[in-house]
Amino acid sequence: MNEADTPRLSHLDEQGHAQMVDVGAKPETQREAVARGAVLMQPATLRLIVAGALPKGDVLAVARVAGIMAAKRTPDLIPLCHTLLLTNVAVDFTPQHATADTPDSTLHIEALVRTRGQTGVEMEALTAVSVAALTIYDMCKAVDKGMRISDIRLVQKRGGQSGAWVLEE
Repeated sequence: MNEADTPRLSHLDEQGHAQMVDVGAKPETQREAVARGAVLMQPATLRLIVAGALPKGDVLAVARVAGIMAAKRTPDLIPLCHTLLLTNVAVDFTPQHATADTPDSTLHIEALVRTRGQTGVEMEALTAVSVAALTIYDMCKAVDKGMRISDIRLVQKRGGQSGAWVLEE
C-alpha cells in the first residue's frame, strides 16, 4: 500500500496536529447510532437491581438518566466532538440471569441516539452506554466489588454520506 492509498485520519491536519473536522459543507441528514455494552455481576446483585432493593435507590432509573445526560454532554468529554442538537436519546436495559453455562449475571445496556445534522452521533451513543455502565457500577459497588464493565461497542449507524452500517441487529 503506497502513501496515496493510506486512509487519512480526519482529526489530523497535514502536519499531524489534532483538528476539529469542518462539517460546514456537509448536508444535514437524519442520523442515528446504536451502541451496546454490559455489566457482569453476581446473580444476587442483579436480583437486587431488578427488585429495586439497593440502598442507593432505583439503579436503572438513575443509570438511564445518567446515560441520557452523558450523550448530551459528549462534546464536553471528547475534545474534538461537535456540539449537536440531539432529537432523541433512549437508554434501555435487559437483565440476563446466570445459568449453568454462565455463572455471572449480566445487565445489558443499549443506547439509541438520533439527530438531524451534518455529523453522526456514534460518540454520543457510546458515551451514553459508558456512563450508564459506570453509574450501575457506582451504585452497586458496595454489594459487588467484582463487577465488570464489558463489550462497549457501536452496533449500528445510519445516515450521512456513508449510509447504513450494521454490526448487530
